[in-house]
Amino acid sequence: MSEKALVEMLTALALTVRERAYAPYSQYKVGSAIATASGKFFVGCNVENASYGGTVCAERGAIMQMIAAGEREPIALVVATEGDEPASPCGFCRQVLSEFAVDMPIVLVGVSGKEILARKRTTLAKLLPMAFRKDTLQTAQKRVKKALSKTAVAPVTKAPKSTPKKKRLSS
Repeated sequence: MSEKALVEMLTALALTVRERAYAPYSQYKVGSAIATASGKFFVGCNVENASYGGTVCAERGAIMQMIAAGEREPIALVVATEGDEPASPCGFCRQVLSEFAVDMPIVLVGVSGKEILARKRTTLAKLLPMAFRKDTLQTAQKRVKKALSKTAVAPVTKAPKSTPKKKRLSS
């Protein structure tokens, strides 16, 4: 499938799932669709919650569907939002996406109803340069282990002396 055909398929899926979003507080519906290396597609829509912190974004919803299906390699993403200026994924979503892809094309689509008003093409690497990833943690852990191995810490060989019991005064 060509990249153009892939983007068209993902756009159609993102627009469809966007209509299913649960956004009673913001009224801002978002739909997303992810393609994987195996050729499968996964969709997500935002699901708001009265506690706000419990809200799940469309992009993370699609990633959750992907993981639940046993997939781990997203290769492209389309995000559909309301308005003539497409919105990009939030910081949380960028970070979650970077857990599974170093880079991939991302197409942002601004819509009014089902009419596409604007498209922007970007990449995950542009949206999240210097991403914090698993390899970042592994590198840091290696540095800490190396630093600790160079420090001279004497092993504890004896248990500390117990403190003597206080004598009770007779009454």
